[in-house]
Amino acid sequence: MSELTKKLFTLAFIREGNRLLLGYKKRGFGQGRWNAFGGKVEAGETPEEAAVREVQEEAGVMVVGGVEKVGELLFTFEGDPTAMHVMVFSARGYTGTPTESEEMKPQWFSVDSLPYSLMWPDDELWYPIYLRGGKFRGRFHFQGHDKILSEKLEEVQTFD
Repeated sequence: MSELTKKLFTLAFIREGNRLLLGYKKRGFGQGRWNAFGGKVEAGETPEEAAVREVQEEAGVMVVGGVEKVGELLFTFEGDPTAMHVMVFSARGYTGTPTESEEMKPQWFSVDSLPYSLMWPDDELWYPIYLRGGKFRGRFHFQGHDKILSEKLEEVQTFD
């Protein structure tokens, strides 16, 4: 098996009590799905800085108080030599009103009625850990974008 090339990405959650802000992806990778906000970590940027920038670009709100790392995910796709290494963050706070961008249409959802059928298939497995305040590490191998061929998910205390 050839060596995987890893690309670093972020996902960032905005949560307000029992509500979670998700964005409907209007174009590009993941188009047509609800997801947290995120994207590639640019050169010279920390994952935390990238998460804050992506939230501002995609949801139109400013993260206040920084972000906390809550998860680390590795996604591989059958026949694709590039793995997506995703750092998952939760914003400590935010200011502003969520506003639609060219890429995402933000909408609040109750944590009890998230649109899992319109999200990535792995989300239903690890979102509950995040929603109850836990931290996690996972690896998912997909066939296409809809079928998980293998997965490993564990709750962790730290990310040493």
